[in-house]
Amino acid sequence: MHIKITPEALLTQFDYHVNPKTLAQMNSAIENTKSFDNFSKHLLSLKDEISHVDGFIALSNSHNYFKIKCEEDNLKENIEIFTKVLKSWANKYKITLQQVVGKPTYYIIGQK
Repeated sequence: MHIKITPEALLTQFDYHVNPKTLAQMNSAIENTKSFDNFSKHLLSLKDEISHVDGFIALSNSHNYFKIKCEEDNLKENIEIFTKVLKSWANKYKITLQQVVGKPTYYIIGQK
C-alpha cells in the first residue's frame, strides 16, 4: 500500500499553521527534494524517534529543503543519540543529508 503524505498533513505534523505562506514553502521544499514521495511517509516515524532527545524536523528559512535539527545546547548524549538515529534512518531509506558544519543540523537533499 502506498501512503501519500499531503503538504497540509506535514505542516500539521511539524507543528506549523496551515496558511498560504507555509503551504507554498512546504510545496517548494517537496518539489526540491529528490524522490520525496518515495520516503515521505517515513518522515513521521523519524520525527517521533528524535523528539525524545529534542530533535525536530522543520522547513528551512535559508535553504529550500527540510531541516532536521537537535538543539545545540542539548546534552552531549542526546546529540549523539540524535545523530545515530538520523544516520541510521538515512541509511535505511537511502537519503542524502547535508550537515551544517559543526552543528547537529542536517538538510534532506533527497533519496539516492
